[in-house]
Amino acid sequence: MNDTPATERDVAVLAAQLGREPRGIVAIAARCVCGNPTVVHTAPRLPDGTPFPTQYYLTHPDAVAAVSTLEANGVMKTMQERLQSGEEPELAAAYRAAHERYLEERYALGDVPEIHGISAGGMPDRVKCLHVLVGHALAAGPGVNPLGDEALALISGSFSPDRCTCAVEIDG
Repeated sequence: MNDTPATERDVAVLAAQLGREPRGIVAIAARCVCGNPTVVHTAPRLPDGTPFPTQYYLTHPDAVAAVSTLEANGVMKTMQERLQSGEEPELAAAYRAAHERYLEERYALGDVPEIHGISAGGMPDRVKCLHVLVGHALAAGPGVNPLGDEALALISGSFSPDRCTCAVEIDG
């Protein structure tokens, strides 16, 4: 995990990316090569008290759009079928390990009873949200979340963490 503190500029960029004020910022978990936030590390409980299991929130608009296209094209269903088939035990084991790591990292911020044991994105048994899996893969780096890594590879033509496509320009 490569968390860096969120600056005032980062908060402004996040607000522009999201179209709303960001909530529960712990740090920036991944950045574009230009320095803009790509993934925000979010607290397990938001300032208003709401439990929030998605600790690695994908914010880069091009990444969000590309992942949305994957979801619309049925990639989650295909990944889910592979996970459930039992034909790729190493995939299932790596996905479970990603779930455990996700929980460990969240518990380091505090245990929220309402979401205890629940990671995000459907881990460890389902594929429910590729945005979460890609956010986790970008925050943790290659080799941690296998399905997040796969989704990143699938969107590499329209989004890549090593190629800037940011449209957000904030002074400061």
